[in-house]
Amino acid sequence: MHDAVSIISAKRDGRELTDAQIDWVIESFTRGVVADEQMSALAMAIYFRGMTRREVARWTAAMVASGRRLDFSRLPRPTVDKHSTGGVGDKITLPLAPLVAACGAAVPQLSGRGLGHTGGTLDKLEAIRGWRADLDAAKVAEILSDPAVGAVVCAAGADLAPADKRLYALRDVTGTVESIPLIASSIMSKKIAEGTGALVLDVKVGSGAFMKKLDDARELAQTMVGLGADEGVRTVALLTAMDAPLGYTAGNALEVRESLEVLAGGGPSDVVELTLALAREMLWSVGIDDVDPEQKLRDGSAMDRWRAMIGAQGGDPDAPLPQARHTEVLLSEADGVVCELDAMAVGLAAWKLGAGRARPGESVQAGAGVELHAKPGDGVSAGTPLVTLHTDTPERFAAAKRALTSAWTIQPYTPMVTTPLVIERIEDPSG
Repeated sequence: MHDAVSIISAKRDGRELTDAQIDWVIESFTRGVVADEQMSALAMAIYFRGMTRREVARWTAAMVASGRRLDFSRLPRPTVDKHSTGGVGDKITLPLAPLVAACGAAVPQLSGRGLGHTGGTLDKLEAIRGWRADLDAAKVAEILSDPAVGAVVCAAGADLAPADKRLYALRDVTGTVESIPLIASSIMSKKIAEGTGALVLDVKVGSGAFMKKLDDARELAQTMVGLGADEGVRTVALLTAMDAPLGYTAGNALEVRESLEVLAGGGPSDVVELTLALAREMLWSVGIDDVDPEQKLRDGSAMDRWRAMIGAQGGDPDAPLPQARHTEVLLSEADGVVCELDAMAVGLAAWKLGAGRARPGESVQAGAGVELHAKPGDGVSAGTPLVTLHTDTPERFAAAKRALTSAWTIQPYTPMVTTPLVIERIEDPSG
């Protein structure tokens, strides 16, 4: 017979938990037998003591088993999903899901809402008139089976890994978010329960990312790739740079607009580059190697899928996007070249303007955010625009401007040393 105190004590003292202990504590926590304060204590013990590879795998499997596991194996096309650990201006899911569907795969993309400086994919899409994030499993399967659509971006159902949802809420208020075993198991339990056949992970690293250090990002990626392999989900990870924002916008409707530029065959070069890199990994992971995703952007196929995907979830792809009622332009104070742009500062400014939320459940402004006019490598002149701030509530401008006080480094022209957008690729060595 197990009990919470002995399990907490074992991990506190650095002992490895058994499979039976892990299964019991996750199942009992889901039922409410293990109290929140006890699970919080266990999470803190894990934060300090860590977990072995076996413990993380069993913990993840137990969280998957706490709820329903979807099954898309009968779909007429292979399934593949993408998960990003979050960054500033990270709008990649928007053009990526319809692009990969246009290339012949089915994309069941379960996404979330933003919190703090990182934007949420569902918040962005909810800027489109009529679009709905909440779909039941039957509707998801129907859209994925439709040969004209094949991609869904929606909220995870309450019955998918419910233990993770409860545990995440505790970690957020107990200072245990930064545990790599708990991060990895949280992400992968939801993705495994989702039922996708393959998964590509976009693990951000840099000033605007959750993982600031390359070694930490690599450890997280390796852990998640291994967890996917354990469950028979072909998983690969890309470590990608997040020192500067992706694209030129951070904010919900602003990022939808920029994503439409990519789907129309244009858009910022970094957004296009990463979209194509992830699309190629997703297609490779399900054995589609005879389709060029770049061609699908050029010929309009990806845009057609976008319109079908938005329509299938109740949205109007022709509706005008919301615009903020107030804007303010910040000007460059010097001539030169932008050498550095702090992604975190831009994300915080967008949040302060109303594009993000401080706690779950808060509303966001669809039109709020930051529109950049210069990024690293771009030349500027004194008095020319650096950024336009967008909000419905002009009293927010002051806080956003404070967040951006030291965001730019502008110097006389010097040769730029550029960091590759894709830093490293990680896959399961046994695969």
